[in-house]
Amino acid sequence: MTIDEFPPASPCGALADFLLASPRGTLAAGGAYFSVPPSAREHGLADLPARVRGALGVAVAAGHPTPIVVGAIPFAPDAHAHLFVPQWARRGRPPVAGGIPAGPGAEPGEPRQVPPPDDYAEAVRRAVARLRAGDLDKVVLARSLTVPYRGDLAPLVAALARREPDGHTFAAALPGGRTLLGASPELLVSRTGRTVVANPLAGSAPADGDPAALLASAKDLREHALVVDAVAAALEPYCTVLRVPPRPSLTRTGALWHLSTRITGELADPATTSLELAAALHPTPAVCGTPTDAARRLIAELEPFDRGFYTGLVGWQDAAGDGEWVVAIRCAVADGVALTLYAGAGIVAESDPAAELAETSAKFRTALGALRVAG
Repeated sequence: MTIDEFPPASPCGALADFLLASPRGTLAAGGAYFSVPPSAREHGLADLPARVRGALGVAVAAGHPTPIVVGAIPFAPDAHAHLFVPQWARRGRPPVAGGIPAGPGAEPGEPRQVPPPDDYAEAVRRAVARLRAGDLDKVVLARSLTVPYRGDLAPLVAALARREPDGHTFAAALPGGRTLLGASPELLVSRTGRTVVANPLAGSAPADGDPAALLASAKDLREHALVVDAVAAALEPYCTVLRVPPRPSLTRTGALWHLSTRITGELADPATTSLELAAALHPTPAVCGTPTDAARRLIAELEPFDRGFYTGLVGWQDAAGDGEWVVAIRCAVADGVALTLYAGAGIVAESDPAAELAETSAKFRTALGALRVAG
């Protein structure tokens, strides 16, 4: 069944419980046939691929017409994923660039920033000191911006997709009546048969600047290389062939240029699922840092909020093991009264606090533009 409208709605006309749209097409799904059960382990990410495989096996055995798992995975390995087998699923056309549809936007009210800009810059300064002391090589520090919003989410999702048709627009229902939505530029990993694709991004510059300067920036090239090396090292044990371009290319998303490397490979074992690959990669240095454990500890020390599903994953996997998982960045969580947006920057020893603050501000503009909120 194809999707004729965008954003695609559920059979009752509301925004679907799950949506992932990219240049490859759109997947919409809804209604929880059953949920993937939580893990008994402290770190549930370790056995998540096995639990998803089990859920899909039950769906196939029950004769379910849509044996697919969809949903979101949080940043922290000890937090519960929200994945489910939907009652229905539809595939359709990719979004196309165009005007932003009319719809209710943000309400009057002062946005709330956590941490405030000066505090974020101070956190970057503290992180740089730790990096220069040799405690770690990179850490990603984020901040949040909460904007009052009671409007329909469907026009907002459509606006994000039409502003970023080459990205990955998503909307995923979360526990407590919340919705995770955004337009991520970053594909973590996809699997189609034995073909594997990953597209890490790291290193950014304002879109109104000179993109050639980004390609020549030693700081950004080093930050990008840390991510590419980590992704390649995680995928290599699963692949007979892995193709890693020697230099990054440029890609533009909204208010930013990014350094981008498209990595492709061929699986050694066709039974390896897309979620097994995603679990091996998550989190990459692009959203956490390196070494991972040291970066997690510094994030917990310097970030004054729980990331939740921000910098987690959104995606799907079918019974054959094919699937697509994107990094949950350039995103927000809607709770019915407000939108909480998130943006982060990769910090290395050469980072400048003012520049990293400006980068996070630029990253907020994608969602704020869709909201039609100034500043």
